[in-house]
Formats: sequence, C-alpha cells, structure tokens
Amino acid sequence: MIWGNRSLLMEFVFLAYPSKPEICVLSFLGVSLVYTLIITGNVLIIVAIQTEARLHTPMYYFLGSLSGVEICYTAVVVPHILANILQSEKTITLLGCATQMIFFIGLGSADCLLLATMAYDRYVAICHPLQYPLTMTLTLCVRLVMASVGIGLFLSTQLVAFIFSLPFCQARSIQHFICDIPPVMPLVCANSHIHEQLVPVAATLAIAVPFFFIATSYVFIVTAVLKIHSTAGRHRAFSTCSSHLSVVLLQYGCCAFVYMRPSSSYYPKQDQFISLVYTLGTPLLNPLIYTLRNSEMKGTLGRILTKNCLSHNN
Repeated sequence: MIWGNRSLLMEFVFLAYPSKPEICVLSFLGVSLVYTLIITGNVLIIVAIQTEARLHTPMYYFLGSLSGVEICYTAVVVPHILANILQSEKTITLLGCATQMIFFIGLGSADCLLLATMAYDRYVAICHPLQYPLTMTLTLCVRLVMASVGIGLFLSTQLVAFIFSLPFCQARSIQHFICDIPPVMPLVCANSHIHEQLVPVAATLAIAVPFFFIATSYVFIVTAVLKIHSTAGRHRAFSTCSSHLSVVLLQYGCCAFVYMRPSSSYYPKQDQFISLVYTLGTPLLNPLIYTLRNSEMKGTLGRILTKNCLSHNN
C-alpha cells in the first residue's frame, strides 16, 4: 500500500511516554481512571436528558450532543494512549496517524462549534424569549449539531490531507503521545511556508471565528440581563450562562494556546501538558461543571442513581 512515494505502513515513534515500568503502571491506572470518569459522566448526562421530559429542550439537546462528541473525541486517542503505555514499542503507522489526526482535530473543532451554537441558543432564549420556541425548533437544533460535526471533520480532513501530502524527513520521532499538528509539523521537510501558514488559517476558522461569535452573543446577553429589574431574574439568566461560559474559557483557552501561535514557539514538554488538559481535563470537567451548577440536571441525575440503587437492592 503506497501513499505517494511512501508506504501507508511507515511508522512514527512516540517519545513522550514514560520508560520506567512503575511510572508506566501509575500512568496507565491514572489515565484509565480519568477515562472511566469521562465516559461515565458524559453517558449519565445523555441518559438524564433522554429520560427526563423536562430536559427535552434545545439547551439540553445541545448539551447531550456535546457529551456525545466528548465521548467520541476521547475515544479517538485515549485507548491508543493506554495501549502504548503498556507496549514496549510506542509506534503508529502513517495511515493510523493521519486517521487519528482527522478525527481528533475534527471532533475538537466540532466541540468548539457546538459551544458557539449553545451561545446562540442562550442569546435567543434571553434576548428574544417570545420568539424562542419558534426559532429554536428541533429541526434547527439537529441541523446545527450536524453542521458543527460536518464542518469540523471537513476542515480537519482538508488540513490533514495537505500535511500528509508533504514529504517527511528521515527522523520519524514524535515528541508527543498522540498525533497532533504541532508535534507532527516539525517532521515535514518542505521549503515552502504555505504549510506553516495553513495551520493558523484553519485554527482561525475553527477557533477564532466561533469564539468571536460567542463573545458577541454574550455582549447582547449581558446587555439584556442588565435590563431585567428583578434580582431573581438576573440571577437565573446569569446562572444558565455561567456553566457554558466556564467551559468556553477552558476549551478555547487551551486550543488557542496550542494552535494559534507561531510554530517557532513550539515547546514539546509544555504542549504535552496542555494537550493532557484538553484531551482528558476538559471532557472530565464538562459534566461536573454542567451538573454541579444546574439544579435540574442534579435533580435528574440524583433520581436516576437512586432508582438504579433501589433496583439493584431489590
């Protein structure tokens, strides 16, 4: 199997994994625990939204979709990380690396775009409450989610196809534990600066544009909330947005730091830590942020867990 003048079975070697057996065991247990919590938390959110009729609203539909994307996003890289921790050879084929990058970057971009659609949902709900039921229909919600995932995967496919069409140097060592753009780009042997400029352009489309849209939405939201005379009304409006805003700052902050800076400022150790934050930290914190600060979600999850405990006891 050949891709251009290269074999699809050509391998890259990851250099970021620990070499000492005891550290490997601790790393495996730690990542396994976090991954289990990520899957459990996001699955519970999806189940809660599906089973509770009161949560069948656009806001919770987007939240459930975000949890689904988070599950797929972590599934792209975490099982491979766990397998590599235990293996003596930490390798991945050219085809495997390209495939991992497409889905990792694509679903990460979909995550960012979904957060933008959630900001639009809050904008319509708070700034145009009377038009909200007519505007945010189920059909529109489904189309927005599909568009977020579709655009994310389309951008990542174009970007990865371009990167892997370039020649690679003889050194095939990746200073990372996954196939991501910053650690793979130094392996490209090309004199053209086009490939270096393509990453910021793609990052602008997937990160900067949605973030600008979110920021603009929140300007209108804050303006509308400040006009509410009731203190309880202002508190309720801000509480529905605070969870979303917390997730936005965490997700966009990490992504902007990694993808929207010049390639000359790439530092492997620093990037490995930031990658852990948005690969494991953000998907773990999202369910906690949305449930701990949402009384309806907490109540629904409490009833589901209580019902399961009672059924097991009987």
